[in-house]
Amino acid sequence: MTESPSAETETAQARTDITRAEVCAAACADVWCGAGEILAHTAGVLPSIGARLARLTTSPDLVLTDGEAYFMSDPPPLGRTAADGGVVEGWVPYRKVFDIVASGRRQSMMGASQIDRYGNQNISLIGDWRRPTRQLIGVRGAPGNTANHRTDYWVARHTPKVFVEKVDVVCGVGNDRARGTGGNGLRFHDLGVVITNLAVLDYGEDGRLRVRSLHPGVTADEVHANTGFEIDTSGATETRLPDETELRLIREVVDPRGLRDREVSRSTGS
Repeated sequence: MTESPSAETETAQARTDITRAEVCAAACADVWCGAGEILAHTAGVLPSIGARLARLTTSPDLVLTDGEAYFMSDPPPLGRTAADGGVVEGWVPYRKVFDIVASGRRQSMMGASQIDRYGNQNISLIGDWRRPTRQLIGVRGAPGNTANHRTDYWVARHTPKVFVEKVDVVCGVGNDRARGTGGNGLRFHDLGVVITNLAVLDYGEDGRLRVRSLHPGVTADEVHANTGFEIDTSGATETRLPDETELRLIREVVDPRGLRDREVSRSTGS
């Protein structure tokens, strides 16, 4: 007679089945750990999961929107709005968002089509700005974000095309430019981390990107091969795994449809 698996066995099995996307989700949640009562701005599936996971664990005062004008006290699963499943705790018109940004009461996790060693970010175009080979989404809010509050980046595919020696257009301001202004215009400039499908990167005292941690199954050589400039991996640890509570929330509450696996491969070793 075959016995049903114990709770301990099921928990151990869940731990061994942790995907790369779930590792990235927990890393994104750490960005807002203890952030307090600020507005979380996210661009991408994994940042959205991370912010909601943080709200449900380490940052209960974090303010979330449904991508429209509502603040949510009880965030619905990814892909649903406050109108069809969440609990609305406030409303903010678009014009008021600029006041929130300018006052520093927001923390943003943006994407990056290009990013250089100092964290200069490009989401506008590829090639010569006078005749680009590819038009992207434009500068958008990147300058204001990097001038007014902490900004982190999420990169779903860590490649030399993204991590480049020099970005084609500076949208988000990097550490070198912020330090070179010589005035107070960028005194609130604060770059946090860059999370990718391979690693978590932060910045050294010289303002350059370095590897803080490698995701399970990723080697330093793999990161070097996929970065278009020299990057320090000497102090890298291994990115933490999500705990049991986080796994349950990711899988059952925040992203039950598994949208995370469309953005990052399910395997932790690829």
